[in-house]
Amino acid sequence: MKRRFWSRRELLWRAGGGIAGLAFADLLAREARGAASVSPLAPKPPHFPAKAKAVISIFCYGGVSQMDTFDPKPELYRRRGEALTGKGEVVVSQGNPGGLMPSLWEFKRYGECGMEVSDLFPKVGALADEIALVRSMYALSNDHGPALFHMNTGSVLPGHPSMGSWVTYGLGTENQNLPAFVVFTDPRGGPIGGAPNWGNGYMPAAYQGTQFRSTGDPIVDLKPAKAMDAERQRRWLDLLAKLNAEHAARNPEDTELAARIASYELAYRMQTHALEAVAVDKESETTRKLYMVDDPVAGYFGRQCLMARRLVERGVRFVQIYSGGGNFQSSWDAHWDIQHNHGLHAAETDGPIAGLIRDLKGRGLLDSTLLIWHGEFGRMPISQRMNGRDHNPHCFSIWLCGGGVKGGVIVGATDEFGYKVAENGKSIHDLHATMLHLLGFDHEKLTYFHNGRHMRLTDVAGNVIREVLAS
Repeated sequence: MKRRFWSRRELLWRAGGGIAGLAFADLLAREARGAASVSPLAPKPPHFPAKAKAVISIFCYGGVSQMDTFDPKPELYRRRGEALTGKGEVVVSQGNPGGLMPSLWEFKRYGECGMEVSDLFPKVGALADEIALVRSMYALSNDHGPALFHMNTGSVLPGHPSMGSWVTYGLGTENQNLPAFVVFTDPRGGPIGGAPNWGNGYMPAAYQGTQFRSTGDPIVDLKPAKAMDAERQRRWLDLLAKLNAEHAARNPEDTELAARIASYELAYRMQTHALEAVAVDKESETTRKLYMVDDPVAGYFGRQCLMARRLVERGVRFVQIYSGGGNFQSSWDAHWDIQHNHGLHAAETDGPIAGLIRDLKGRGLLDSTLLIWHGEFGRMPISQRMNGRDHNPHCFSIWLCGGGVKGGVIVGATDEFGYKVAENGKSIHDLHATMLHLLGFDHEKLTYFHNGRHMRLTDVAGNVIREVLAS
């Protein structure tokens, strides 16, 4: 075969592409190193103008009974004690299925919209014209662990970033002195699955939720040791930052390091700012009464709701408050004695939630703050252990308020028993897509590259619930 030689001009032309490629790669590496030095929580613009700039998630962990709260079912009274038939195989979580069981609470119509709400939530009901109620939600899992992960992360499997992580990844934070994502758990315990419910998953650690306590220092070991004065601590952190910067220069591909450096600096600044942010005792007596912070039953949840308002007021992007902790009766998981279970947890939360809505509106913050009230699934219309209800993933109710939401709206419907969705079903991916839309994001374009794929909070599904949008 005849060998072909390149001319000098041809050699330079062919080699030029490779040299240019090397130069371009070097520029990209320099840009990546520069980006790593910027705080991962620096403010970032959304895809389009947003209605909301912060989210408060009120998570009623354990599974709230829809037919006892926001979805009245008169047919249950007419067919009390009968077997649930005509709906296919009835799958229960813990056995002991009984007959159809009507609600123990009466329903009343509230607001100009005429929304029916039970006596468990009279104060929230009084604000019916402010909220958009979705009665046709459904979940994928009948078990708390996977269902919690599904609601919080979009996947029934652990290891995925939570809602708050996606929000802070997309928007950053307006306050570099506080965490972008804060979580309050119930004093009786955390939810099944623990911290991965507010974890960063495969994202950098900077995007994970920070757990705050309801009383005392918001974070354990927030204050430095007595032997560590402010000047000494500052010198220690400056030395640590210098060593970390030298390491980052040698390892520009280590993007996790920027998150660790930022976390040290944030912890230092939080020693002052976090204590001030949760100082509910500085609020007026009128405000404290609005949130019921001194009430022996609702006080703990009222303090958390008031702290949530103070945090979003100071630029925190995502606050999640858990009502219910541990297992069974200490959460909304009413497998027996639903009257005591739901009666207690509703008494703890109804007043503070209504106070939060009224306070946000009075301060001009409701338009920019999205509230989501939800659990992980609903409950069965049949009795369990005489006076309880088992898990039901086939339908449940949630509501949204503020942040671009149209008030006084009811979306979807369940069947005559409240067992399955009958009209206009909405998935958890739909809820997530709606939340991101109100924050200014196209949920299909907010992605994070992981394992060779552009991952999404909504996976490969999700549609915005247009019915709840104000415009």
